[in-house]
Amino acid sequence: MMNNLGEATERICELKGSLLALQAFASALAQVLPAQMRCELGLAFDAHTEVARTVMLHAPISEHTIAAFERDVRRTLAIIDDQAGADRQ
Repeated sequence: MMNNLGEATERICELKGSLLALQAFASALAQVLPAQMRCELGLAFDAHTEVARTVMLHAPISEHTIAAFERDVRRTLAIIDDQAGADRQ
C-alpha cells in the first residue's frame, strides 16, 4: 500500500508541475499575441472547452476533476481577457 501511495503522490506532483508549465505558457502566449489573434484564441478556446464539457458529461469523471477544469478555464479566459484589456489601454 505504501508503495502505491508514494507512486500516486509522485504522479500527482508531476501533474501539478505540468499544469503550472501549461499555465505559464498560456500566460506568455496571451501576452505576445496581437489583439486580433487573442480574440480568435478566446473563441477557439471557448469552442474546445464546450467539446470537453460534452465529453465529460458522458465519462466517469469525478466532481473534483470537473471543478478543476472549470476553475482553470476561467483562469485561462481571464489571462486572455487581461491581455486584451492591456492592448486597449
